[in-house]
Amino acid sequence: MTLKRFSSRTVRLDTEFLAESLKGASKYFRIAGYFRSSIFELVGEEIAKIPEVKIICNSELDLADFQVATSRNTALKERWNEVDVEAEALLKKERYQILDQLLRSGNVEIRIVPRERLFLHGKAGSIHYQDGSRKSFIGSVNESKSAFSHNYELVWQDDDEESADWVEKEFWALWNDGVPLPEAILAEIHRVANRREVTIEVLNPNEVPAAAMAEAPIYRGGEQLQPWQRSFVTMFLEHREAYGKARLLLADEVGVGKTLSMATSALVSALLEDGPILILAPSTLTIQWQVEMMDKLGIPTAVWSSQKKVWVGVEGQILSPRGDASSIRKCPYKIAIISTGLIMHQREGPDFVKEAALLLKNRFGTVILDEAHKARARGGLGARSSEPNNLLAFMQQIGKRTQHLILGTATPIQTDVRELWDLLGILNSGVDFVLGDPLSPWRNHEQAIPMVTGKSQVNSEQEAWDWLSNPLPPANEHHIVQQIRDYMAINTQSFFCPHRYEDLGYMIQNIWLSECLDPNFFKENNPVLRHTVLRKRKQLEDDGLLEKVGVNTHPATQNLTQYQSRFVGLGIPTNTPFQVAYEKAEEFSKLLQSRTKAGGFMKSLMLQRICSSFASGLKTAKKMLKHSIPNEEEDHIEEAEHILSEMTPAEVACLKEIETQLSRAEAVDSKFNTVKWFLTEFRTDGKTWLEHGCIIFSQYYDTAEWIAKELAKYIKDEVVALYAGAGKSGLFRGMQFNSVEREVIKTAVRTREIRIVVATDAACEGLNLQTLGTLINIDLPWNPSRLEQRLGRIKRFGQTRKFVDMLNLVYSETQDEKVYNVLSERLRDTYDIFGSLPDTIDDEWIEDEAELKGRMNEYIHERKKAQDAFTVKYRETLDPAAHLWERCASVLSRSDIVNKLSEPW
Repeated sequence: MTLKRFSSRTVRLDTEFLAESLKGASKYFRIAGYFRSSIFELVGEEIAKIPEVKIICNSELDLADFQVATSRNTALKERWNEVDVEAEALLKKERYQILDQLLRSGNVEIRIVPRERLFLHGKAGSIHYQDGSRKSFIGSVNESKSAFSHNYELVWQDDDEESADWVEKEFWALWNDGVPLPEAILAEIHRVANRREVTIEVLNPNEVPAAAMAEAPIYRGGEQLQPWQRSFVTMFLEHREAYGKARLLLADEVGVGKTLSMATSALVSALLEDGPILILAPSTLTIQWQVEMMDKLGIPTAVWSSQKKVWVGVEGQILSPRGDASSIRKCPYKIAIISTGLIMHQREGPDFVKEAALLLKNRFGTVILDEAHKARARGGLGARSSEPNNLLAFMQQIGKRTQHLILGTATPIQTDVRELWDLLGILNSGVDFVLGDPLSPWRNHEQAIPMVTGKSQVNSEQEAWDWLSNPLPPANEHHIVQQIRDYMAINTQSFFCPHRYEDLGYMIQNIWLSECLDPNFFKENNPVLRHTVLRKRKQLEDDGLLEKVGVNTHPATQNLTQYQSRFVGLGIPTNTPFQVAYEKAEEFSKLLQSRTKAGGFMKSLMLQRICSSFASGLKTAKKMLKHSIPNEEEDHIEEAEHILSEMTPAEVACLKEIETQLSRAEAVDSKFNTVKWFLTEFRTDGKTWLEHGCIIFSQYYDTAEWIAKELAKYIKDEVVALYAGAGKSGLFRGMQFNSVEREVIKTAVRTREIRIVVATDAACEGLNLQTLGTLINIDLPWNPSRLEQRLGRIKRFGQTRKFVDMLNLVYSETQDEKVYNVLSERLRDTYDIFGSLPDTIDDEWIEDEAELKGRMNEYIHERKKAQDAFTVKYRETLDPAAHLWERCASVLSRSDIVNKLSEPW
């Protein structure tokens, strides 16, 4: 037996020990430290000559993450990407190229193990030679340049068979617990090895998404846009190329991620210099849009504050002069986000006024309308029922002033299929290629819908020509269209054919148009399919693109005994102070409604907030007594202040009684005790909900802050995160509160340092909490799609539980319980929760439970009829292997992107 000792103080370990030992080797087994780009930097040449190289490295992954491939890959890529890629790709390009060649050569295999098996200091190796001999070594040295050539390290090496057996026994034990290095890491090494920065001018438009997104925060964090999201951006560019003006309705079901699809399209449009970008969204969603575009895409945007008449940045900073309404025409960034509430309230007669009128003087590159179904006919009875509401009227006008137009909705119709035609009509504004010119049969929805659904079909070639020629589809839609366009030499940018049927040639009349008599021709080739994109959650799950995660909903009425008398039916019992306060809230709403029709939105404001929590009800009553309402209702503040300043003594008395009752010592909120019990005592799959990890949602900041504070006081050693809008997020521990950025909370949840997160809906989008296995809805928004968005935070790729648990809390004998009684019937479909519920529940539905149930059933029936027309098309177009932007090596620098997006209108 020969024993050798090496010290980096006296010899070069890289040359005199490692390189020398690897000469003539046939196998090399190594227990190393962390896997980094430097791992083969010194001995790449020697390693490349060895037929079999196996290296086991450690990682900081939790065992739970480690066992789920998607979580493992995301976490590993995020850790790998902690370096500054711009500097890394230049300073260490040769290192990446060597590493890339070795990992793709086939003779080198690397595995990693979770942090439960940390071996930061246990380094060893075994080397086989062609003559059958072996050498083994142990020491402190890691597999990196600094370790072998700079650090002070010690190594013992011997050629004893027993020593080699011992090292290899350790190696194989770890190897068998490890998993191969994910393809995501191999692809990133290859990408960085070949990375180069380019400018937008050298790229074709279809290359821009990959060049812009490969190093966006979402991709650096180990995630990516899903195949259907990438597909939408590609479709946006295809329409931009084909028509010169992209006009699309994105009607994906709730929870499928429309915001990122539309936001990425806006980013691409901005980079291509199409012009200013305007995003219109309900006031409750404007901050969500801004946060998601910064957190996921890394780009700055400005939100217009309707109350302060000022542009606001993502950190809450003021970006324009206060109180200057004219500033709305000059957004300080390329992308502006404005509340649709502003438009709804700024129309006098046929004309828009104030800021809405100013916006209509601008021209835009892209306009995006979120929750577009709110742009519709007035409805109801009377002569004006078919007139457009203010939002629809505004969109019809602004459509003529923008190049591209994207409408986003999770509910393409409410209770009338014609509303789909209202949206297509918006898309047709300023162009004629969506529904054609005023003479087009597609303009009449009563004629067109049976054609789209296949319930009627054309009976003659002349009728087929009427439907086909106005608008004339692009050439690539069908070979008949291609042949007609070629035969008649119709310009590719023209979508109208003025020729009468009688003037068409024999080939068109008798051969090509006869093919259009096929019963399925117009069912498969029509404006709805051409300009509407709809993907259903169940379809994506069935195709393996979305993970099926079941949901157990609580309380389960068939087994109420398991909750130890905490529920009466679906509600939780309250106490006398709340009951008196709630009665006064109902009385206040009725008094207000009888006094002024202008305050329709305030009818439910007090009731919804008191149904959220005692804390929210109390703060709202106090604010109203001072003639104000919470900031979350920004669009209505001016109107509310006017209404509240004229309160009658009876109205004031109601609010004072609410304040008195909810301030009493006996006013203990039963929701807190219920949450506490579910977290610490109730068990599913053998664990408490705290052990599973829990996200608690509220639509109101007052409620979220209250529950987070109370839980931190009760569970003293547990850190409770409050995840809210800009400047409001932080961590509670006991009585202490520290403000932190939202990113800090996300990271701590992912590494399982935080097990309880209390979040507001404003912060809901873009929050990935698959490490948490339970969800509590502390209140019930009258917007079922928002419940699905909440559920989507934990019901996503990487969720370790096959079934997650969701608790919905409502107080007994309140209107919330009435709504929930109806909604709960729709919660029983494990995999498609809320997929067929309307986006909002109108107030008048709630007065009568039977009326609500009837409206729901009517809604579902109508929606299904409309969906049947266009759900089939996109199933075939989603290829998970297409548009893998994360592999793009020719990239736009992040600073160039931010600078471009920081240009004012």
